[in-house]
This record gives sequence, structure tokens and C-alpha cells, in this order.
Amino acid sequence: MHTKLILIEGLVGFGKSTTAKMVNDILKEMGIQTKLFLEGNLDHPADYDGVSVFSKKEFDELLSFSNEFKDIFMNKVMKKEDMYFLPYRKIENEQNTSFPKPLFDMIFKKDIYEIPLDQNIELISNRWRAFAETAVHDDHTYIFECCFMQNPLAIGMMKENAPNEQVIDYVMQLSETIEHLNPLLIYIEQDDLAFSFNKALTERSKEWSEGFIQYATNQGYGKMHGLKGAEGTLKVLEARRQLESQILDMLKMNTIKVNNSNYDMDTYKLKLADALKVSCDRV
Repeated sequence: MHTKLILIEGLVGFGKSTTAKMVNDILKEMGIQTKLFLEGNLDHPADYDGVSVFSKKEFDELLSFSNEFKDIFMNKVMKKEDMYFLPYRKIENEQNTSFPKPLFDMIFKKDIYEIPLDQNIELISNRWRAFAETAVHDDHTYIFECCFMQNPLAIGMMKENAPNEQVIDYVMQLSETIEHLNPLLIYIEQDDLAFSFNKALTERSKEWSEGFIQYATNQGYGKMHGLKGAEGTLKVLEARRQLESQILDMLKMNTIKVNNSNYDMDTYKLKLADALKVSCDRV
């Protein structure tokens, strides 16, 4: 069976989005039908972005505070067994509006990446399982940017400071779920983490930079180790890279490591094309 899923992973500023788009272009040039899902895609088939989850009691309570949004929430909510999934970011986009802060706070605290880790693992694992069951019958090759390793490590290590064993088990569980899709993991490396991170800080918006630094240092791992600011965030990323390296050594799936340190896009695309051709020749 040919590869049905390509996973693009790497640290902040390493070029995951660029790589994912290049892989998509290369595969299309090879005559392979693809479906590309970048980070933040609200229609991601194996992840939840901008989605909150409620019990029936919690959702009924939310409705009582929703005012003019009540009917919209009732129409857009997705019920699975005894849980209610509300795609609140999509609703904001479709309605071209923002929720009042008290209402948004109620919704956001139940975001799937804000709830307790054990519950997150269960819901995300179920989501991946459902995707894998349908993708195996699809004629396309899926390309996912960063949700396979990055998200479990972000919530598990960075946010919750969970034991490494729990974070590793989370990723390994996802790996087993997608094994029958013959996945290919492309891991992007950089020689100088500090340079790449600082490059991202200067190129991206101030809002993104401040938000990422706050996420990395004000909770979980960063808070436990007393880390602050950009320098502290860099230490968090260094620790995350070590854990990712450990996971990569344990994974049984086909893995390609590519180095993007020179930011020479023409040479980099050729390197990716060669790696993908070799990978395709193996299956």
C-alpha cells in the first residue's frame, strides 16, 4: 500500500508550513492526489482547532448565557455520544463577529486544548482513529503540518509539564492508530535553534510572539523551571527538541530528517523531492 499520510514536524521557525506546501507541490508533480492541512485549519479531519467540548449540563448552561447566539450554537453543535462539540472559531468566522468576553471565556475554558490532559488524549485519539478508518479508503494522500507530535508535546510537556512517559505514550498511541496508513514522517532540523527561533520572532507579529512566549513560560514546564521571556522560551524549546528526538528514535514508521538551516528554498525542494522519491520507491 502506498503512503496515505505524510506528517510534517519540527520546532517553531523551522519551516513546517513551507515544507508542507512544498511536499504538496512535489506530490502533485508526481501525479499523486493530495489533501493538505496546515496548522490552524478549522476543518482538520484528525484534530480539533477552535472547538470546545461540553457535557449536556454544561452545554445547557452555556445556552442560557448565549443570548443572540443561542440558536446558532444549537444549529452548529455536534453531538457525539454524550458530549457536545462546539466549533466556536468557525462560528465567529462565519458570523464575522467576536463573542462578548464573558461568553468567550465560558467557551474557551472548555476548548479541547484547555481541558485536562487525560480528557484531551481521549478525545484527540478518538478523532485520529475516526480519520484513519475513513482515510484508508480515500484515493488521496493526506499531508498534515505539525499536529502529530507538536500538539501532544505542546499540551503534554509545555502546558501541563506531564511526565515524559505520558507524553511519549500519547504520541505512540497516535502512531499505532495510523499504522495501516503507511505514514511518512518528515522531521525538519535546524543547526541553530536560537537563530531559527529569533528569526521567527522578528518575522511574525508581535501578538504571535508575545502569545507564544507566554504559553511557553507562564505554565507547565516553563513555570516549573522558572523560565522567563524569549531566553526562557528557547530553553523550553531545547527541552522539547530533546523529547522529540527521543520519540523519533522510538517510532516504527518511515521517517525522513531534512535540514533547512540554509533557507535555500530551491535546494531544499530538490532535497525533499529526492527524499520523497526514495520513500515512494520503498512502498
